[in-house]
Amino acid sequence: MKFYIASGFRNKQVVRYVSQKLLSQGYTHTYDWTLNQRATSPEQLRKIGTLEKQAIVDCEALILLLPAGYGSHTELGMALALGKRVYIYSEKEIEPATASTFYFVDGVIRTHGDIDKFIERIGLV
Repeated sequence: MKFYIASGFRNKQVVRYVSQKLLSQGYTHTYDWTLNQRATSPEQLRKIGTLEKQAIVDCEALILLLPAGYGSHTELGMALALGKRVYIYSEKEIEPATASTFYFVDGVIRTHGDIDKFIERIGLV
């Protein structure tokens, strides 16, 4: 399975952890944005945005690790529009009153709690 992980810079270590676990199971990470520094110029933003867009096109599943920012939610929308499998992880249960409506559309798999159980769930679905 080819996967892409969307999240915020503050979750960089969790993104790397999930990626390494999936890579060790033979999955392919379509783009690892955690290797980048925060973009500060239009050129850097364009380059990284283009790579991330292609990574979503190339993936079979998008993994959204919450909390996440605007860019991650844009990636979520792209993945949904492209018909990709979507897995959302949050440490605590997602509160519907404060969640994006897109977290609850058909086909989106939401998990909270133990990160390793979330990773196992990705491999089983």
